[in-house]
Amino acid sequence: MACYSRRLTTSSITAIFFDLDNTLIKTRKGDRLACEKGSVPDSVKKCIAILKAAKSDTEKFAALFMVTKLVKGEDCTTQSKKLLFEAIGFKFLKRLLLSPDVPADCPPLVYKSVVLSILSSFCSDAELATHPEMLANIPVFLEIAQQADDDDLDDNLIVVSEAYECLQSIVAHKPGQLALLEVGGVAKMCEIYAQQSFQTDEALNILVTLVGKFGPSAWDINPKPFHIIVNKISLDFETDHSERKFELCRMLHALLFSCRRDVIVATANEALWPGSIYKGLVDILTSKLGKAQRDPALKLTSIMVELLGVEWCLTDEEQPRQFFLLLVQLCSIELRMQLEDRTFAQIMMHADLVSACFVVLELSITYIATDTLELEQKEKQQLYTALKGAFSAVISVLTKVSTDFTKNPNAMDTKQKIFVCAMVRVLSAWLAQETSAMRNSVYALLPFMLTLANETFYAYRSRRLAEKRQSSDTMETDSDLISQVDILRLMLPALCHLAVEEKARKILLEAKEEEVLYECLAYHWSIVHYKKPPVPKSERGKVKKEPELELDPKILEDMKDSRAAMVSICNIFMNVTVLEAKMVEESMLFATLLKFIFNNLPELKSIPENLVLHGNLAVLGLLLLKQQAKRVKKNDFTICRYIQATIRFLWDAYNVDESNDTSALVVVMSYKKYWFELMELWFLGMQTMSAVLALVPWISDFAIESGWAEGIIDTLHKVRAGSLPANTKSAYEDFLCHLVDANNSVTSVLKEHDALTLVGILHDQYHVPSDVATLATQTFLHNFRLCPENCEMTLDKWRHLLWCRALGQQYKHIAGDIYVEWLELRYRYLAATPDVLSLLCKLQQHYLLGLITNGPSRAQWEKVERLDLRHYFDCILVSGDLPWEKPHRNIFLEACHYLGVQPWQCLMVGDKLETDIKGGIEASLAATVWVPLCMEHHSSLKPRPDFTLASITDLPSLLPSVPKSLLHSRHSSSSSFPFNLPETEDCSSNSSDGS
Repeated sequence: MACYSRRLTTSSITAIFFDLDNTLIKTRKGDRLACEKGSVPDSVKKCIAILKAAKSDTEKFAALFMVTKLVKGEDCTTQSKKLLFEAIGFKFLKRLLLSPDVPADCPPLVYKSVVLSILSSFCSDAELATHPEMLANIPVFLEIAQQADDDDLDDNLIVVSEAYECLQSIVAHKPGQLALLEVGGVAKMCEIYAQQSFQTDEALNILVTLVGKFGPSAWDINPKPFHIIVNKISLDFETDHSERKFELCRMLHALLFSCRRDVIVATANEALWPGSIYKGLVDILTSKLGKAQRDPALKLTSIMVELLGVEWCLTDEEQPRQFFLLLVQLCSIELRMQLEDRTFAQIMMHADLVSACFVVLELSITYIATDTLELEQKEKQQLYTALKGAFSAVISVLTKVSTDFTKNPNAMDTKQKIFVCAMVRVLSAWLAQETSAMRNSVYALLPFMLTLANETFYAYRSRRLAEKRQSSDTMETDSDLISQVDILRLMLPALCHLAVEEKARKILLEAKEEEVLYECLAYHWSIVHYKKPPVPKSERGKVKKEPELELDPKILEDMKDSRAAMVSICNIFMNVTVLEAKMVEESMLFATLLKFIFNNLPELKSIPENLVLHGNLAVLGLLLLKQQAKRVKKNDFTICRYIQATIRFLWDAYNVDESNDTSALVVVMSYKKYWFELMELWFLGMQTMSAVLALVPWISDFAIESGWAEGIIDTLHKVRAGSLPANTKSAYEDFLCHLVDANNSVTSVLKEHDALTLVGILHDQYHVPSDVATLATQTFLHNFRLCPENCEMTLDKWRHLLWCRALGQQYKHIAGDIYVEWLELRYRYLAATPDVLSLLCKLQQHYLLGLITNGPSRAQWEKVERLDLRHYFDCILVSGDLPWEKPHRNIFLEACHYLGVQPWQCLMVGDKLETDIKGGIEASLAATVWVPLCMEHHSSLKPRPDFTLASITDLPSLLPSVPKSLLHSRHSSSSSFPFNLPETEDCSSNSSDGS
């Protein structure tokens, strides 16, 4: 092919084609008129004929220039352009584009420049930009774009710019996006940005368009390309101090939002971008900038917190809390600015920004609730004030929306409804932790929140079930967006709190929310109780040659989330069952729930992950069984399996075999990991099982036949006297007492295992009938706990009198002997363990130790003397000797005065929130430590201790982080030091009836 250089120079060729492009751009009106006529102008037909008549590439190349001479702007309709494009032919253009044989007197890139000028001109039309021939040339455009840093700078850069024009026109349309994705456009753009310097922002824009359209599926499963490009962009973001910094901020947000989150999060600790983005955002958010700069920074911060957690905000070694506290303050202020005194339409204009702030606050609240972040009191107050202001604004907007929704349920479109769901979600996170602020407003909103949450649950469930039924992917519609997040699932922790409050509980029941919660429970059970697809008949019976494949991580994650959801629902139902006993007794829904538990609890797989759920279902079943005892039939096989599974949960919690000390009862290893969640469940389960035995006596057969009663006795025989925590001992004793009442045959079992002690002594040595002996023992303990001493007589005389009354006229003559037996047993079991005594000895070397106990003076001092505790403490105060008792602040201040220390130098350790912890707080002590061995409900802790320990022997691990001037320990008069009895026993006594 020859080059007619006398008539055509590089500049003239370029000018001709640019003139064509300008003509097309200027004549939109003419374009529309020609389209309306539906005909092809003669000038266009003439050009098409010339192009098609060309017999060689040389002739066609020359014919190209006839277009600008013959075709006027108003004749360039879409149809005309398409016909011209096809007449020129992509094969011809491709030959020009790829031809290496450029004549010696022409610039080396002349053919490429001509072709790309033509293509960029035609690409402005959507139909031509997505023409199959145009899309087929994408690899060529990408190859040219990759040559941006080659040596032939001037000409090369013009060609690269024109290639980008083509790519940008192509990527603006869906077919072009698909074509770019199929040829690896994402990887190519990443490579260009990471390795080149010229027009990399164009590559970045194309990349953002692709990943914004296709989301995580646009990225390769290998995270390396993602990390490479984000490392490069984030480094630019950190170091750039021009307006480009904020554009990069938007780009980073788009890339991170679309990434494969599970893969990226798992490998982010190996990348540099988290640190660079942190520094860049700190630079922006700590500067005085306008809204245009702050908004993209808040959005980027939101996605970073969502991906990497709140811990990412705490990476500054010198001041780890500063950025986090600033972020919460900024998001709270931004919410107030965007929500207060604005119409809903105005709010929706900035819905993305507001939603980003919601994400930050939701995750921050959840993190703060874990108590892993040590905040000063001033910082806590600042956070609470900021959050309260933000949520006041959220509640105000929701109130207005709910009013409009009540008037017209169809008033919201899909986008608005999704935004309202986001508001309900973040408010639920607040309510799950803080249940006292703005209660009346919350109660007024609750019906609307439930309506919306229930709608999303049903939509979410329907979508998930449909996905299981069909293998083909379907296009997502606006209505599908409502089904993406189950708001009811996210509200469950808040509903646990609300179910305790009478007014909120009434609203829940009036809305028949228990019916929806039951459906929710059944749905999540279908996920937790995952069943693999059935094996085809042809494969059955064959020997398995390969090990079973592990479940998909997504399925495992869904199972984990559904377990947590079921636990929350169980807690809600427990609260309702206890607080609305009459309603539950008569409710068919709760009868159905009980049947559900009977049927499914035995089916729950015995794996560690299911243990907490097992405990919740078992105890909820016992509570329901207690209320629905009249409905239970003895011949119901499902109840048999349920009771066996429940016994297994209660029985397996403790043993002596896993203890370093073979005479000490310990929580088994499989339970220990979850014991903070299981502890109160176990005590509640034991207590409720005892109550159920009285109502459904034939259940006692299972306790006997399973060997549980014998197992308890054999285990307790192995335990060293005085080492058993009082509440654990009492739980076992109470259960065995009720078991004896429910089934006479138990007496022989207990006697055979030498477990009757006082009852056995009364029966065997004094020939008192078993039922009379049991009743006398229980009567004495009941009266003793009500009134442990009488000021008008000595302790011995008072206790002797109580035994006389308990034994009755016929047997009161043996009251003195029985009192001596009881006192010996009492102080055999009421003792400080060696571990506790060793702890006190060590603490004495560094701290002053004080002991404060509530109770009558003589009874408490007897306990101190018999347990030989006096020499361990520098100060012992008994409330019976003073005008105050815990939680009155004066009794704590009296101890401080006695020891010559200030309250802020003291630490309070105790097991009672309402006396020890509350009193320590009101006395302004340095800190309070709670050892939760009683049955308080963790979801409604009031007051909140500074620290919580599973055992008092863990106390030394806390001491380096609290003031060391003084340790103030306490001994509860109601138990062997340092524990207290369950709430079923009176707080002024700790006795052993030996049952």
